[in-house]
Amino acid sequence: MEASMSTTVETRGPVVVEWTGRVALLRLASPNPLNPLSDELVGALGEVVGEIEADPGIHATVLTGSEKAFAAGADVTEMAPLDYAGAFAGDVVGRTWDVLRRRRKPLVAAVRGYALGGGCELAMLCDVVVAGEDATFGQPEIVLGIVPGAGGTQRLPRAVGKSLAMQMCLTGDAITADQALAAGLVSAVVAPAEVVPTATALAGRIARHSLPVILAVKESVDRSFESSLSEGLLFERRAFHSGFALADQKEGIAAFRARRRPDFTNR
Repeated sequence: MEASMSTTVETRGPVVVEWTGRVALLRLASPNPLNPLSDELVGALGEVVGEIEADPGIHATVLTGSEKAFAAGADVTEMAPLDYAGAFAGDVVGRTWDVLRRRRKPLVAAVRGYALGGGCELAMLCDVVVAGEDATFGQPEIVLGIVPGAGGTQRLPRAVGKSLAMQMCLTGDAITADQALAAGLVSAVVAPAEVVPTATALAGRIARHSLPVILAVKESVDRSFESSLSEGLLFERRAFHSGFALADQKEGIAAFRARRRPDFTNR
């Protein structure tokens, strides 16, 4: 991002939002530095993400937590009184997390400290994960006598493979940032102080491109996890073909041929 861009900071309950150019930085700021994922916190996060989805000026978002924890799991105090009927009827997890799952714009996780249980699931829900050397990832729900409920048994095998995912979910043991990088759970490991700047710079590189194309690329990659290879290739090809209707495609080709930076107008 340009150094001259101004930054606006707003507090939305337990979420602090910084708007800079085409990038939004969301910081989980629960009074508890472990950022337990209460209904209030995830609900507030979903509301802000909804605003970002509706704002054509924001192209990418960074999500981070505290120095101690990205998020150390669900709010156990909030879960303790639940029974099956209440959890099912109230659609616990689904009613708040599905807003985050359905978003269309790229989300980059900047993880320091603990990313455990729901925190690991929240990181995996993001599109790119940048981790600090002090980060740890795990699904310790089995220790509490429950099954991961926000994607731990589904996204983790897709990210790291069946064997490691089974080990993590069945033992509750966490892995280090370097292990997460080797397994493919994160895309980069950097010094703790560089996590947010690195993630923000990455989001900035994404955000400078045409928004319709950003959305199409993300949708196409996501589709690869939901369909066969042949169906995914067809979906990708149709997205490729549809790009030729965009003014930004014409601008991108013209800029490349003229050896200049493109001026995308998101049309």
